[in-house]
Amino acid sequence: MAHKKQAGRRKPGARERALAEIRGDIRAAGMRGTAPRIAVLERLRRARAPLSHAELTAELVPLGFDRATIYRNLVDLVEAGLVSRIELGDHVWRYEVRHRDHAVGEAEHSHFVCNDCGTVSCLPEVSIAIRPAPGSRRSVVAEISDIVLKGRCESC
Repeated sequence: MAHKKQAGRRKPGARERALAEIRGDIRAAGMRGTAPRIAVLERLRRARAPLSHAELTAELVPLGFDRATIYRNLVDLVEAGLVSRIELGDHVWRYEVRHRDHAVGEAEHSHFVCNDCGTVSCLPEVSIAIRPAPGSRRSVVAEISDIVLKGRCESC
């Protein structure tokens, strides 16, 4: 005999599971899971590179969220340690999701910025070693928070 699904019950899809995880992360950080906060964090999780406030608002304002609310939620998510805020030398703050295994203030990965088109790319698989110059007795670098490589991308 065929088993019928209960009316109104269905197995949650990938998006529903992702939203539930986002809500849980927000609550675990001591914040309320508001619609704008969830929308901002969901969009940042889907991003392949850090996004600016302008890039986020271009996508979220048409969905009914206003620019100021998006900005306030970015600030809240940064303060809660769920999002990192970085500046890549062009005086534009960009935001990306922090991974659970990285401490706040610790660089997660380096970034590449194209000098010609301005494209920003994450370089999670690149390892950069910084050593004192030959002949120097010690390094003047106490802590590194961000590494930004600049050059020309493959498209340019």
